[in-house]
Amino acid sequence: MKRRRQAPLASEANEGRPWFEWIIAGLVAIAAVIACCGEILAATIILAVSAVGSATVRLVLRERSPWKVRSPLFDCVAGYVLGFGIVLAYLAVLYLA
Repeated sequence: MKRRRQAPLASEANEGRPWFEWIIAGLVAIAAVIACCGEILAATIILAVSAVGSATVRLVLRERSPWKVRSPLFDCVAGYVLGFGIVLAYLAVLYLA
């Protein structure tokens, strides 16, 4: 008899907190509006600070963090790379153009 493969745990109880996710979504929306107004640097800074901030929250609070996507390592690496990468991409476009 074959053993059934156990399905991955997909429960709201193990995911992030909606209030924190809505704050991040709000910051992204604010950054989009600011970018549409022509303030690209300000929008870039808002996105970068949001990404680095959420990664730092995940790093410090680990399993108690309100921001959970995958493992703590994945969340931290993704947040820091996005945060610093978006600033580097902005500077590269600014100075290469």
